[in-house]
Amino acid sequence: MAEKNHPGLTRRSLLQAMGGVVAGLPFSAAHAARDTSKRILVVLELSGANDGFNTLVPYADDAYYRLRPKIGIRPAKLRKIDDQYGFNPGMAGFERLFKDGKMAVVHGCGYAQPSFSHFTSMAYWHTGAPNSGEPYGWLGRLADAIDPALTSNFLVNIDERQSLAVRAARHVPVVFDNPERFRRKGLYQSRPLLDLAPQGATAGNASQRYLDSVATSAREASQLVRAAWSNYKTPVDYGLISVDLPKVAAMIAADLPTRLYYTAYRHNAFDTHVEQGEQHQRLLTYVSDAVSGFIQDMERIGRADDVTVLVFSEFGRRAAENTSLGTDHGTANHMYVIGKPVTGGHYGKPPSLTELDADGNVAHTTDFRRVYASLIEGWFGYPQSRALLAGDFAALPIFT
Repeated sequence: MAEKNHPGLTRRSLLQAMGGVVAGLPFSAAHAARDTSKRILVVLELSGANDGFNTLVPYADDAYYRLRPKIGIRPAKLRKIDDQYGFNPGMAGFERLFKDGKMAVVHGCGYAQPSFSHFTSMAYWHTGAPNSGEPYGWLGRLADAIDPALTSNFLVNIDERQSLAVRAARHVPVVFDNPERFRRKGLYQSRPLLDLAPQGATAGNASQRYLDSVATSAREASQLVRAAWSNYKTPVDYGLISVDLPKVAAMIAADLPTRLYYTAYRHNAFDTHVEQGEQHQRLLTYVSDAVSGFIQDMERIGRADDVTVLVFSEFGRRAAENTSLGTDHGTANHMYVIGKPVTGGHYGKPPSLTELDADGNVAHTTDFRRVYASLIEGWFGYPQSRALLAGDFAALPIFT
């Protein structure tokens, strides 16, 4: 399980093996030949540190049940996907996606010298640069790299506030929560004035031109988002809590130029220290149903070939249960890459449950930036993931 299908095979080595047929082309020609211009990435953050061991359960490993004698999920209850692993009972959607070959599970994702602080570790995942003080997000840097023309509405963050993941040096992300209320704040009486395009010449005033351009961009973005949401109708069931994915679907259905979407299951919901069993299963059901519904909706609108979803959490949970029938902050976790273009299966080496550190945590086996590199290179066709991630992280063969 060290690599899927072809151990050691990466996009880089594949290009080399092709004798330079593609590798010898300049980037623009190779990029055009692969036609990545319509490709979209949707990132879903599970805030609070999801318990990966009770999400995708290693039921064939006796050590799992020794570490979790009370909260360990018994094999008969699991949604088994092979002779080693089974999804949590509430995850019918994820089970179906995996069995349909539309899900890559990357095992043991983490980084060296892990932080157990939600805030600090999430910042590391947002920037893709642990312990560095990097000011920009990995998606922000990606946007700047693959869209030097600074296309309007290229980067969208659906949340109450902007995530560090989308902060960019040059792009300005569109950030909103409720599409129906996405407009500049102001009194009803001043609404016509706020919605009015800037008037008059400002050629001699650079500051005024900049403010006018920002106001114009914000107004146009809010109009596009409200119109897309207003026109969006779907028969697809996203479940009880849709984690904003129907909003993403509406933007894609409206053919907005957005290539990067970021959303989250918010408010540290997955921080399950106490009595996690039923609560955790409910959370996983919501996520599983929502993601499954979103993939179905992409098929419905004819965009399934263009969309990939990444699901992650800032760290995992400790291998052993605690005395409150929950789990405490841990280290390595799964990452899920989902969609029709994905080569489904297991990737990476599962961490050992019998070789724990002094704190009872597993050692990470896959640097999470390898998954980012896989998306940057394998999905978007941008060959310089090293420059964006400040290091050489070999891409996994998730995309063929």
